[in-house]
Amino acid sequence: MPSALFVVSEEGYWGEECTTPLTALEDADFDLTVATPSGSEPVIDDRSVDPDEVGEDTAERVKEIHESNEHLNDPVPVATVSADDYDAVVFPGGHGTEWDINQDTHARQLLADAVDGDEGTALVVCHAVGILGFTHRDEGGYLVNGRDVTGFPNEWEEDIVDEYDRMPDGRKLPYWVEDEVVGAGGNWDAELDADESVTVDGDLITARGPESSEAAATTLLDELGVE
Repeated sequence: MPSALFVVSEEGYWGEECTTPLTALEDADFDLTVATPSGSEPVIDDRSVDPDEVGEDTAERVKEIHESNEHLNDPVPVATVSADDYDAVVFPGGHGTEWDINQDTHARQLLADAVDGDEGTALVVCHAVGILGFTHRDEGGYLVNGRDVTGFPNEWEEDIVDEYDRMPDGRKLPYWVEDEVVGAGGNWDAELDADESVTVDGDLITARGPESSEAAATTLLDELGVE
């Protein structure tokens, strides 16, 4: 049975970016584990279950999965898991990842091991792509250096934060995903003219945002050879 690890934020994950690949892999009979930095239950970004933001159908579906999914409701600490034990490691996005997942040394090691190891694949979505701006390879240098990636673009961030980089909830955004990934040597293309954006470079799959969630899940299954 194939297996996957989901590394999910306690500071606010974007619902669709987690629940879409999670349910897709459940339907494909994956053995799933959810990990959070401390092992506490993940916290969903309220905007991702707001009908005015995402539509009534998506809001209802995502909220139901968040509240009832056995994996999301029984996470383990990130420090207790190893990428070597899974066929795939998935990093859902959401602004919250900027405050915890992307800054977590164990999460970064999971990503590096999944991408640079002998086996395994990583899917990184939206704001979680910012982790690539901080993740180093074991032999030195940034993991993303020279790799093709997509993710949450500056052009979209400009529509969310104010002139002081403050979020609508008042928190100050600590960094912009695109800037950090480009600064670490990533070949950035968020494909802003396309409805979806998913990029594959070796064992690293990146996706731009919520609208790319389904394509990201399908791409992951394809890369793993699962129908």
